[in-house]
Parts: sequence; C-alpha cells; structure tokens
Amino acid sequence: MKRSGLYFVAAVMALLPLNLAAADLKLIANPSVDVSSISADEIKGVFLAAKTSLGDGSHVEPVLEKGGTVHEAFVKEYLGKTDSALQTYYRSLVFTGKASMPKTLGTDAEVVAYVAKTKGAIGYVGAGAGTDGVKVLMVK
Repeated sequence: MKRSGLYFVAAVMALLPLNLAAADLKLIANPSVDVSSISADEIKGVFLAAKTSLGDGSHVEPVLEKGGTVHEAFVKEYLGKTDSALQTYYRSLVFTGKASMPKTLGTDAEVVAYVAKTKGAIGYVGAGAGTDGVKVLMVK
C-alpha cells in the first residue's frame, strides 16, 4: 500500500469512535433509591463494594453487565479499572470474606428489568436503552 493510502486509512480510523464515553451510558436505579443524582466518588464506592448506601441513607446494590462496550466504558470511566482488574478485585473481596460478587447480567434490557424489580439496585446501561420502571440518575 502506498503512503498516501496509509495516511487515508489513519485519518479514517481517527474519526471512528473506539470506545464509548461516559456520556454514552446512563446510570439507573430502582425507584426506592431516594437520590436523583450521584457523585463519581459514590459510584466508585458502590461498585467497588466500599459503600452499601448513599449519602441520604438509601441502601444500594450494584448490578454489572457481563461485558461489551457499555461495560468497558463504565469500568474505565468510573472505576478506573479494566474488566479483568475488576474481576480480580471482586475475587479478592470474596476470598477474604469482605464482599460477595455483584449481580452480573448480559444485556441492557436484563439490567433494566432487574433494577426495576430489585429494591436498592443500581446499574448502568447504554444511552439508547429504554428505562421503563427505573429512574435515571444524574452524575454530578
């Protein structure tokens, strides 16, 4: 391939989104969770099993997706980890008896359905996912 062809391919690749950003996902919660917004520190505390309640006293239970671009974006943006590092982290908590593995589901629809029916559940879905039965939290 000629150099000009390589430059063209590189220019096109630069325009393609490689990963989702935090703006491409929504944080959702069961309607029993009283807050309407949550800080990035609270998100990290909840999803890393350091917190079981929010500042207003609402009990929360994190729900994760099994994988995919939404999961990868959430883990990177809010937890500062890769999926494999997160799994290792959770396994160490389980091994030491400090926490149990969080509920993990395969699709946005499964996450929404579980969060809608589970008191205190909090999760994340892609920005285009339907959110019937759950509340969308603002991240402050």
